[in-house]
Amino acid sequence: MRRGLTLIEIIIAVALISILAGMGFLAMNPVGQLAAARNSQRTFHLNGLMNGIRQNMADTSGGGFTCDSGSLPTSTPQKMATGVGNYDIAPCLVPTYLPNIPFDPSATGAHYASNSDYDTGYTIVRNASTGQVTVNAPAAELNKVISITR
Repeated sequence: MRRGLTLIEIIIAVALISILAGMGFLAMNPVGQLAAARNSQRTFHLNGLMNGIRQNMADTSGGGFTCDSGSLPTSTPQKMATGVGNYDIAPCLVPTYLPNIPFDPSATGAHYASNSDYDTGYTIVRNASTGQVTVNAPAAELNKVISITR
C-alpha cells in the first residue's frame, strides 16, 4: 500500500480553498469599501469648505460672504472652479481660511494646483430668501447624496 494523496484529492482541496477564498473576497466588497471611503473624504472636504465660508462670513460686518468673485450664486448650483460658468472661490478662502482647496477624489478633472488653476468637483449655491449656503458633492458614489447646508 502506498501512502499519500491522489491528484484528484489535491485538485478537490485546491478547488474548495479557491471557492472559500472567493466568497471571502466578495464578502469584504473592496470596491464598496473604497467608494465608502471616498464618500467619507467628500463629506470631510465639504465640511472644510463650509467652515471656511462661515469663517469668511463671520469676519464681515454684514455677515455676508465677501469675495472678489462676487456674491455666491443663488439661482443654480455652480461648480467651484476657475473658468467661465464656475464660481472662483479659492482666492476668497486660501490661505486665510484654508491651506488649500479640497477637491473630489474621483471626479473627472478635479484638481488643485493653485488658486488660479483648480477644479473642486463640488458645487455651491446660496438660498436667496434664507441666506443659507449649500455645498454639494455631485460625484458621490453608492447612490449617496452628500450635501451640507448652513
